[in-house]
Amino acid sequence: MKRLLSAGNAVLGQRLQDVSATLEPGQLTAICGPNGAGKSTLLSALAGLEALDSGQVLLDGRLLAELPPKERARRIGYLPQSSETAWDIAVRSVVALGRLPHGGLGDDAVDAALGELSLEALADRPISTLSGGEKARALLARVFAGEPEWILADEPLAALDLAHQLALLTSLKARAAAGVGVVIVLHDLALAMNHADRVVVLDQGRVSADGAPDKALSPEILEQVWGVRAQWLGEPGAHALIAS
Repeated sequence: MKRLLSAGNAVLGQRLQDVSATLEPGQLTAICGPNGAGKSTLLSALAGLEALDSGQVLLDGRLLAELPPKERARRIGYLPQSSETAWDIAVRSVVALGRLPHGGLGDDAVDAALGELSLEALADRPISTLSGGEKARALLARVFAGEPEWILADEPLAALDLAHQLALLTSLKARAAAGVGVVIVLHDLALAMNHADRVVVLDQGRVSADGAPDKALSPEILEQVWGVRAQWLGEPGAHALIAS
């Protein structure tokens, strides 16, 4: 039985307007749209961090708001857009925070997350000494260490160089292939086109397109939502966006 995460007729102020989407595990879903479209708000609502004015968020048919906090934290790993940290502690300790919903147990999961994001050499350094990209990787490693069923990440690639962007996308796709539901906010439409299994396009708080990348990011949708005339060049998995 698939463990579905869904938003039904979600309304939140002017930021979300009657948004409905059912997300499936085993897929990497990209949420795309112009600035102010409601992408971060939707992701936060799916994580149970935003109280809707109307509508509902369900996890396996259960109201997310009614799940015990510890269960929700075990099942959903959320990475916000901000990379600020409250305490200047070692990177390993930051990553180990991902194990709190599991009672703090799981050193192997912490080591695996550090290795997956190439942080072994930085494990004992205070997080304040890291670059923006290194800190972003450490915070995502905290999510990975929790081994959640769902990974919800808000622009996880924004602070990373090209090599680390591609490495992270490879990791996220591998987790999706293993049955985890992966949902990320992306501004880079070429990355969404080439790496996502599904794209949800938001515009002014509403869903404008939802489907396979070549359908949801068609030239017609790009002009309608982003106001640009553009076309895709190249082969599947290696598309480049040319705008005029």
